[in-house]
Amino acid sequence: MYRFFLSQRYIRMRPINWIGTLSIFVAVSALILILAIMSGFLEKSREHLRGHLSDLVIAPSFDIPLNSNGQTPPRAAGPILEAVRAHPSVQAAAAQMVWFGMLVPPRGETVLSDPSGMGMVMVSFVGVDIPDEYGATSLRKDLEIKVENGLPGQRPENLDDPFAYPKDYERDPDERPLDCILMGERLAANWGLRKGDQVELATATLDPDTGSFRQAANRTVVLAGTYRSTFNEMDLSRIYMKREALADWLGRHGQYSQLVVKLRDYERDWVQTKADLRQELGQRGLIHPSPKTYTPGDFGWEIQTWEDSRHSMLAAIENERALLGIMLGLVLLVAGFGVFAILSMMVSEKRRDIGILSALGATPKGILTLFLSIGGLEALVGAFLGVVMGVYAAHNINDFELWLSSTFGIQIFDRKVYYFDHIPTVIEWGGIVLIAVAAVGTALVAAAIPALRAAYLNPVDALRYE
Repeated sequence: MYRFFLSQRYIRMRPINWIGTLSIFVAVSALILILAIMSGFLEKSREHLRGHLSDLVIAPSFDIPLNSNGQTPPRAAGPILEAVRAHPSVQAAAAQMVWFGMLVPPRGETVLSDPSGMGMVMVSFVGVDIPDEYGATSLRKDLEIKVENGLPGQRPENLDDPFAYPKDYERDPDERPLDCILMGERLAANWGLRKGDQVELATATLDPDTGSFRQAANRTVVLAGTYRSTFNEMDLSRIYMKREALADWLGRHGQYSQLVVKLRDYERDWVQTKADLRQELGQRGLIHPSPKTYTPGDFGWEIQTWEDSRHSMLAAIENERALLGIMLGLVLLVAGFGVFAILSMMVSEKRRDIGILSALGATPKGILTLFLSIGGLEALVGAFLGVVMGVYAAHNINDFELWLSSTFGIQIFDRKVYYFDHIPTVIEWGGIVLIAVAAVGTALVAAAIPALRAAYLNPVDALRYE
């Protein structure tokens, strides 16, 4: 009973003991907040990449013969779409034509000059078939997201036909009808474009006979509306248009670059579905027959999961999270050192008290428990408060960041630089419990050294201490 009473009294009467609690509190809350942010970045990256790449990506190598006869995979999307959709695990599939080019500056600005100051504006053109694309990717959801305040982007009026001319667009009946495009909200904001504006695109096309690049080709199009994926890299670099319009521009009618495939249950079916499609499409001559073992560069990589195609990016975020966890874990060691220093000082100050307790019959185990209780109580209070603060900060990090930025005039999270337009966070309770247990364990180990010194202190020497 005396151990519990004295441990509380020592903590209350010596405010310096709360420094140990404060150090544990700071370490735990910082670790939880960083874990939540890094997990949020990873989860958001996975969510957005999966949404736009769907579950599987099939990209045949059209220019490499399938066999000695010189036969290559068919460039028409119909046969491969029919074969893929016949698989029972496939929910939807869509053909895309992907090409690269540039956005030509409007209003007579310097060619290839980016108004945001970033230099050349390279973009990817993605030709899609709207009904199929809606089923296989998250494009419709991106078109439904409300326009962000302060940005000039506008959504198409009719989502069933997003490439239709805007209602207020006045077309010259004597001119050739212009194709319509969908542009990322932030890209449109950088260029000051609004729905209905004419935009000039530039690219280089391939000569079908030689396979070499021909002279650059420009095309004027109409901005039918904007989308917002909240994934800044994609919003700033991807322009959607009808697949047939892109094929016509490139002189590659009926062609496609890749298929995006959505599965009914990705986690359960992706391994078997990937193997089945490799075998089925290879036998039909729609992709290259794959070897039994796969290494990067084999034709087996013509079918990839969305994780395969973005492996480097996801692995980099995972590594950053692990490294930050290790580095911030050192904060726990510093906090443990604070507990050790404070208890060591307390043992030196309370040597006479220890001697009196020993003379009154206190055992070494009792004295050991007394000082361990002090360290443990400091750790428990600090860990509890750290968990509360860490979870609260993770839930409100964006409001806090905006307040700091407006108060001090420093932009802490530049939404034009990072992938996302907000700081994503994910609360992982398993990780939180592990952090709290590690904090308490570190404090107890740090407290054990001065506690052992107190437990085995000679009572006679302790009573003579001045």
